[in-house]
Amino acid sequence: MRNLARQAARSLATAISALALASLVVSAPSSDTRAGEAEAKHLLKALSDYLAAQKFISFGFDTNFEVVTKDGHKLLLASSGTIDLSRPDKIRATRTGGFANVEMIFDGKTLTLLGKNANLYAQVEVPGTVDNLIDELREKLHKPIPGADLLSSNVYDQLMSEVAEAKDLGSGVIGGTECDHLAFRSKDVDWQIWIAQGERPYPCRYVITSKTVDHAPQYSIQIRDWKTGTEVGAGNFGFTNATNARKMDAQEITELREMPKHFVIGGVQ
Repeated sequence: MRNLARQAARSLATAISALALASLVVSAPSSDTRAGEAEAKHLLKALSDYLAAQKFISFGFDTNFEVVTKDGHKLLLASSGTIDLSRPDKIRATRTGGFANVEMIFDGKTLTLLGKNANLYAQVEVPGTVDNLIDELREKLHKPIPGADLLSSNVYDQLMSEVAEAKDLGSGVIGGTECDHLAFRSKDVDWQIWIAQGERPYPCRYVITSKTVDHAPQYSIQIRDWKTGTEVGAGNFGFTNATNARKMDAQEITELREMPKHFVIGGVQ
C-alpha cells in the first residue's frame, strides 16, 4: 500500500513539474514581453537598414514548401537556387527542384522566364525597380521570387505592415552562424526569422506558417553563401537564347509553378 502511495505521489509530482514547465514556456512577465517586442523590432530594423545599404547581393538558398492534401496528408516540396541582385533594378534568380529547373532574369525593363527542362521561355515588359517587379510577379503573374520579402528596399515596412505581436527568442545557430531568433504574429500568418549576429545582420532563415489553412503548412527559406559589395562578381542580367528555347506565354511554362503539374489545387495527389 505504501509503495502504491509513493508511486501515486511521484506521478502527481511529475505531472505538476511538467505543467509548471509548460507554463514557464508559454508565459512571461509583461515587462519582459514588452522588452522582447522592442528588441525584436530593433533587430529587424537593423536587418532592413543593412540590406537597403547593399547595392550588390548574392546568395544561395534552400526552400521547403509544404502542401496539404484533402485527406490531411502534409507533403514537403524542396528546391534550391541562387539570387544575384543589383539595386535598384536588376536581378537574376534560379530555382532547381525535382520537377523544375527555372531562371528569372530582369534587366530593369524586361523580365525573362526560362524553363530549362522544357527549353521554353517567356518575356514580359515590366519597367521599373526590383520592388515593382516583386509586386508584379506576386500579384499579376502569381510567380513570386523565392524569399521575395527579403529583397525589397524596405524589408522592415514590408514585413511589419500587419504584425500584431513580436518576440525576441534569443540565439540560434543556422549553418554554423550564430543568429538572433525573432518571431512575429499577424492575422493570417505567423513568421520567424533568424538574423546573423555581428556587423552583417543578414537573414539566415525565414519561415512563414499559414493560420488560415488546415494543418498550418509552412514555407521556409534558408540562406547560404551570403556575399555583398566587392565579394559579388560582375553580374550578367541580359538574356541570351543559347539553347534555341521556344518562346511561349508565361502561363504555359509549368516549371515556373511552385508545385509539379500532377498536383491539382483543391484535389488530392
